[in-house]
Amino acid sequence: MAQITLDGIRHSYLAAPSGEQDWALKNMDMVWEDGGAYALLGSSGCGKTTLLNIISGLLMPTAGRVLFGEKEVTALPPDQRNIAQVFQFPVVYDTMTVYDNLAFPLRNRGLDEKTVDARVQEIAAMIDLTSSLHNRAAGLTADGKQKISLGRGLVRSDVNAILFDEPLTVIDPHLKWQLRSKLKELHHRVGATMIYVTHDQTEAMTFADQVVVMHGGRVVQAGTPVELFETPAHTFVGHFIGSPGMNILPAHICDGQVVTQGTVVLTTAGQRVAAQSGARLEVGVRPEHVYFAREGIEVEVLKVADSGRFRIVDTRHEQQLIRVLLSEAEPVPQGSARVAFRAEKTHLYVDQWRLTKGGDLR
Repeated sequence: MAQITLDGIRHSYLAAPSGEQDWALKNMDMVWEDGGAYALLGSSGCGKTTLLNIISGLLMPTAGRVLFGEKEVTALPPDQRNIAQVFQFPVVYDTMTVYDNLAFPLRNRGLDEKTVDARVQEIAAMIDLTSSLHNRAAGLTADGKQKISLGRGLVRSDVNAILFDEPLTVIDPHLKWQLRSKLKELHHRVGATMIYVTHDQTEAMTFADQVVVMHGGRVVQAGTPVELFETPAHTFVGHFIGSPGMNILPAHICDGQVVTQGTVVLTTAGQRVAAQSGARLEVGVRPEHVYFAREGIEVEVLKVADSGRFRIVDTRHEQQLIRVLLSEAEPVPQGSARVAFRAEKTHLYVDQWRLTKGGDLR
């Protein structure tokens, strides 16, 4: 196992990139700590798989360095990096038994059969494949085959990292929760550095200790699930994390105060905010922190969706949709109403980046 450092990584699939839009990955500096559980989260095309392939050695970056511990591995092929990679679609040898599939990486490295057997039995028990060890892999379901892929990634004890590229995509929805829980358990037991690529926020939040959110080829925030939810550093994070996502409302500064929808609101940027010349200003507040009040933004109540645990109320001020999250016990007004925001949970964004009370963008 090793700490993984990305130093100034950039990548373009074009031979001569001429503009920002030509870069699949824009300048990236990051450290993945030894033994950590990380998730790369973002929508399709944001650069997640490109970054994973650079870490694994399947792709050489256009610029920058990759280090495992103190050793630079940027130009090394995958077989010299001691990594295991589990792909979106199960890669198994159908003509082999489950046992031989799991044993293959160990035998390929010349380990003796006693060591191979002990390791295979241990990993099979971890992923609930003991009863299937002597069955041919061809007869397994998709989730069984993906368990083999997971097992092959775990069976080696010398890996620097285990990389997962959307490994649960082909798994039946009712089995996903079981495998997500198993992966988390395996991380605690094995202690290997694990990096998990997904577009599913539930997978990312349940698996990872640190979630790295990517958007447009760059990392927009890295943090714990709680940090991403409570203090999104970028409007994309606020929109992408949470169901429903954060309300993002256009805003402007008037006499040092933040105004949205014709109403002054307090935000975490402070009571007085300096003018932001030429910048795009937005207020972000999660539906959980919007409430019906006697004073505030005048809205029309459009509809109510009952999720069983809470209700999502769609309201509208002119053309702006504002969502409110209420408990089952809270009353929902009919027709016209007013909404207000909890100041300590309301954020101001300048050109999509969160403005702190000290004036920093992050």
